Amino acid sequence: MKPILIPVTFLILVLISCNKKNTSETTANAMTSAAQDTLLSKKGYSEVNGIKMYYELYGEGKPLVLIHGGGSTIQTSFGRIIPLLATTRQLIAVELQAHGRTGDRSSGISFEQDADDVAALLKNLNITKADFLGFSNGGNTALQIAIRHPQLCNKIIAASVLLKRTGALPQFWEFMKNGTFEQMPQHYKDAFISVTPDSAKLMTMYRKCADRMIHFNDFTDEQIKSITAPVLLINGDRDVATPEHMVAMSKLITDCRLAIIPGGHGAYIGEITTLRPGYKETDFSIPLIENFLEETPPLSDKSFDSPG
Repeated sequence: MKPILIPVTFLILVLISCNKKNTSETTANAMTSAAQDTLLSKKGYSEVNGIKMYYELYGEGKPLVLIHGGGSTIQTSFGRIIPLLATTRQLIAVELQAHGRTGDRSSGISFEQDADDVAALLKNLNITKADFLGFSNGGNTALQIAIRHPQLCNKIIAASVLLKRTGALPQFWEFMKNGTFEQMPQHYKDAFISVTPDSAKLMTMYRKCADRMIHFNDFTDEQIKSITAPVLLINGDRDVATPEHMVAMSKLITDCRLAIIPGGHGAYIGEITTLRPGYKETDFSIPLIENFLEETPPLSDKSFDSPG
């Protein structure tokens, strides 16, 4: 049986974000932004598959690609942990099609296209192999990279992913079907407008994200089983996907670790909508992430016997 780091049996509740910002949160975010600015080595755009993709580079070391969640920007998903990860890694943080500062296409968005876009960006940056940390929909994209571009992947951390419709409670799908722009977390709206002050583009991004989830297509068992890179699945015990779903998905991946952590959707990385006032760096699961990335497999582990 594959190892489960923190087993639980709770079903999830869909977490609705609080849109009110208090003084302590604003101060903490300002301090985080200052730390990011100090570590930022480069930012810019790259032509990928017909759009201009925005990216940021932080730190030095082995490359780790950060892929944000649906409706998000780099900072809403990863702003709190970038300063922590960049002390030992070169971070390549991206914004996906229609999100944040990245361009858009006339077509909808998909995990497959996002995966191909990230792969094209890495080629443009002359990065031939990397680790990946994807959150929520970004975790789905990271797994699609493992499926579609396995040669690029060292290790994959797929955080708070949902790979099959049966993995979430029926109420989640009902909420997605009947959701409105007004219900989109204000944090996401503010973050988008702060980097791309265009309300029409914000609405387009919202509609494309909603459509992708309303018409969500399962990852097939065959696709999941084809993943050869070592994978760490992380999930909150009150996340969108149920712990039972994560256990089932972990059993389909040849080389997989699973961690179920108390908390909501992304609380373990300080995702903006689940960030607690007065948070501390020790609230985040950075040691878990770093240990997985740096772990050397035992010689007896057959999944690591192939060269390269």
